[in-house]
Amino acid sequence: ETEPLTSKKDVSGCSKGEDCKENGLLVRNPKSALRLVEDGNKVHPSQGDKGEAAQISNGYSGVQSSAPCNGEQQLMELEDRETWSKKIDFLLSVIGYAVDLGNVWRFPYICYQNGGGAFLIPYTIMALFGGIPLFYMELALGQYHRNGCISIWRKICPIFKGIGFAICIIDLYVASYYNTIMAWAFYYLISSFTAELPWTSCTNPWNTGNCTNYFSKDNVSWSPHSISPAEEFYTRQVLQVHRSNGLDDLGGISWQLTLCLLLIFTIVYFSIWKGVKTSGKVVWVTATFPYIILFILLVRGATLPGAWRGVLYYLKPDWQKLLATEVWVDAAAQIFFSLGPGFGVLLAYASYNKFHNNCYQDALVTSTVNCLTSFVSGFVIFTVLGYMAEMRNEDVSEVAKDTGPSLLFITYAEAIANMPASTFFAIIFFLMLLTLGLDSTFAGLEGVITGVLDEFPHVWGKRRELFVLGLTIVCFLGSLATLTFGGAYVVKLFEEYATGPAVLTVVFLEAVAVSWFYGITQFCNDVKEMLGSAPGWYWRVCWVAISPLFLLFVTCSFLSSPPELRLFDYDYPYWTTVVGYCIGTSSVIFIPIYMVYRLVITPGTLKERILKSITPETATEIPFGDIRMNAV
Repeated sequence: ETEPLTSKKDVSGCSKGEDCKENGLLVRNPKSALRLVEDGNKVHPSQGDKGEAAQISNGYSGVQSSAPCNGEQQLMELEDRETWSKKIDFLLSVIGYAVDLGNVWRFPYICYQNGGGAFLIPYTIMALFGGIPLFYMELALGQYHRNGCISIWRKICPIFKGIGFAICIIDLYVASYYNTIMAWAFYYLISSFTAELPWTSCTNPWNTGNCTNYFSKDNVSWSPHSISPAEEFYTRQVLQVHRSNGLDDLGGISWQLTLCLLLIFTIVYFSIWKGVKTSGKVVWVTATFPYIILFILLVRGATLPGAWRGVLYYLKPDWQKLLATEVWVDAAAQIFFSLGPGFGVLLAYASYNKFHNNCYQDALVTSTVNCLTSFVSGFVIFTVLGYMAEMRNEDVSEVAKDTGPSLLFITYAEAIANMPASTFFAIIFFLMLLTLGLDSTFAGLEGVITGVLDEFPHVWGKRRELFVLGLTIVCFLGSLATLTFGGAYVVKLFEEYATGPAVLTVVFLEAVAVSWFYGITQFCNDVKEMLGSAPGWYWRVCWVAISPLFLLFVTCSFLSSPPELRLFDYDYPYWTTVVGYCIGTSSVIFIPIYMVYRLVITPGTLKERILKSITPETATEIPFGDIRMNAV
């Protein structure tokens, strides 16, 4: 019978009909092969000359190559991979990644812009048939194959390996601008430690003659040319955009924001340098703290005068909007970018799970928490917007014109500044923004780190700390353009073009590669091997047809009508659209380049090259008791 792997039996003592152990690896002799067949659930060790069939339900069928005990044989790899200390560490990490700044500023704006309560219908439909199936697919892929975004393709469909390189480039682009937004929040946080918040008055050096403080005790009328002190603090003190003429003249670098960003990257480095064992502990703070603050702000907002006006504006349904195509496109884009498949993060995080972890349950829990957070964030924002409208004696639609970061750094900051205990609420609000952003940064960089370390273990396997240091330095240097006086224009350009169409294309090809090349039957068998039951027809139909069509629909809609960018009073020139598409293409171009490279280096006729390139080349280890078996 099979020797236990802990056996100290010497290799030289093995005889005919026995199994040997060499260098900690189980070796089968010619008379003792494990035969893998497709439709079983158990593994039976072969006995002597009988060579009885061993069965597993991984969906592969084959025979382990027979070889003598002296060396020329196929070995079953027993490499141990780091795993999460606790299941809750994984869940909090995924929730922290999915719930980010976009949940607070993007969803409320998209919701009221596209029909209020009526928008929840296309949002829910797109979540059920597009976002959640893709989210579940990536978790299952990462957990089964236990590899990062690059090397996993050797086990799925090697010709699509360029997807992994494209993902890494996209993640680097995100790190180059996303952390700058956190640097703005950090600047606000530092500025909040005063008795009177600096964006409450018009007597500061950066203020202009148009500054109008309508919260003052004097009777002040709000004119079309009026600018709030909060807006001038954001644009003239934090960003200093008045010192830039646009993208063709960005101006100098803000040393204050540079120091803020340097401190943020320092925190990021020491949170992820040791792997998921350390980052899994940090997210206990960064993933839970925002929910405490959201609850406090929700209660405070609900008690403000005029809060009901904001809630009514947020949820009042406009059913006619459902007939507009752009509403459905916005719903699809919002759920997709909120859940975040395609950035390599879900693959990386799931690869550190135990093999039989219930990733199906994890996908449903984390995606539901993410969607509910977006919905509740709308109440947090719009109760305050209703209060602002009440104070200005204007309609909520006039107050809610700010979008993106401006909604947080101008409108919400101004409302907080004029509440009782404004310093306290400002501090916890900007702390919340920092923690929301930090765990998303942890996740994005972990996607790159896991992908590269798994692809080049002989180079970086034992040098993780050094690689993470180099990666954070590269990301910091790549962020310098966003730290200039015109850096906000660069952030807007990258936000619209560097990630949008590129990541949509990546996930579309990923869904096609898994469902049509790797095979939906094979993939479902993999899930069955982990969970004990195969996914039902709903998931199969979504993976094969609905989710790819969902992605194709959003991608084509974006490409057919590129966004006309405008920030503050600056209209982006036409050439920025060309630059934006070049930035987006610079990551996706790795996919066709690798396909051509793969076909060129593969020997044989063109047909043989294609067949070899779409056939998995590396076995996936299947845990079985004290051993790991390769599915070959």
